[in-house]
Amino acid sequence: MAADSNPGTTDLDLDVLRLLVANEGRVVGREYLARESGIGASSARRIDTCLVSLRRVLGSGCLLTVRRRGWMLTTAGLALAAELLQSLPS
Repeated sequence: MAADSNPGTTDLDLDVLRLLVANEGRVVGREYLARESGIGASSARRIDTCLVSLRRVLGSGCLLTVRRRGWMLTTAGLALAAELLQSLPS
């Protein structure tokens, strides 16, 4: 199901974004994101799809890839993520 404010963003994408925001300044791995978003380890590669979608929405410079460790939002990414999440209906 797509989120109302951004037709290219799914609920899972938003869950992953919330996890990245909650872990501000920390690198988070695929398995953590999969487990905490509720999709489980068997579908951990779905996280990659979410990250591609989030890069489209936020901009490529907003999500930093740390090779062999995971991802984290940049300062600009955190600001845009907060703006996006605040614009969503409660």
